[in-house]
Amino acid sequence: MPSFFAEVPRTLHSLAGMAATTSSAEFRRTLYPPCDAHRSGYLRVSPLHELYYEVAGNPRGVPALFLHGGPGSGTESGQRRFFDPAFYRIVLFDQRGAGRSRPHASLVDNTTWHLVEDIEKLRQHLEVDRWLVFGGSWGSTLALAYAQTHPERVRALVLRGIFLLTQREIDWFYRDGASQIFPDAWEDFLAPLPPEARGEPLAAYHKQLNDADPAVVRKAALAWSLYEARLSKLHEDPAIIQRFTSESFALSFARIETHYFTNRGFLHPGSELLDNVGRIRHIPGVIVQGRYDVVCPPESAWRLHRLWPEADFRIIPDAGHAATEPGIAHELICATDRFRNRV
Repeated sequence: MPSFFAEVPRTLHSLAGMAATTSSAEFRRTLYPPCDAHRSGYLRVSPLHELYYEVAGNPRGVPALFLHGGPGSGTESGQRRFFDPAFYRIVLFDQRGAGRSRPHASLVDNTTWHLVEDIEKLRQHLEVDRWLVFGGSWGSTLALAYAQTHPERVRALVLRGIFLLTQREIDWFYRDGASQIFPDAWEDFLAPLPPEARGEPLAAYHKQLNDADPAVVRKAALAWSLYEARLSKLHEDPAIIQRFTSESFALSFARIETHYFTNRGFLHPGSELLDNVGRIRHIPGVIVQGRYDVVCPPESAWRLHRLWPEADFRIIPDAGHAATEPGIAHELICATDRFRNRV
């Protein structure tokens, strides 16, 4: 079926008709003005876990769910700004162990499938029938898993920096890929590890982040988080580095990421998220991908695009991974605006 997300100026489309790019900075949208949450609280989803959530924008608007990355990063107020607050009822929540959810940095009963069902519990709690689901990086992984499990609850998908949580992607970032482009950051990343453990850094960090000594955990968490922060944008951003290396953020981010990546996202062997794309091809969607994204390289977005040709596919020629890079932010805002205009 044609996607309403494809309604863009003809000049923005590639000659092949398969992908679109942002051709000029003069056309780029910027984030909506800040808006305050008008509702917030905690939702108990298990005997142990309570999720922090907040709602902003139009209380009677079309629901839009923002799924944060990491896993383990948590939400921040600026993430509301990808949506028109006069139209959308904007929902943000911190996934298990992340942000303000409790208990902080907990790995107990913390898997992709627990999070998928948490989203359903939150939807029911907020009395939402269907919502637009928006996610980048790990948020795209979770958005795909949720949409494939509950397609009847998804109005549209807006995905950025596709991460399918395959072993190939994990090896690229934590073994023999990104290290060739950022050897200086890679050397700093390996520094806290014993020399004999540096051949398997994911396993070594997972061990340190679950050590009984808080000093060992803290040092490992800061080094793990700094590495990803340095590689997240086309140009290194001090603001991202500051956020990622705050102690509370780094602890949940590093512990939960290594927990998920060691267990390959608790997905079945193979490419489960690609195998199940047929369940969501009827859902309007857009895929936004930075050409120079070294955290989640474009190969994964391309594979998803080939299996889901109905979704609008955008490659940003001058961007890396972060949602706040100008070209990526432009395409994400245009996507939510086009959905608004059609509705």
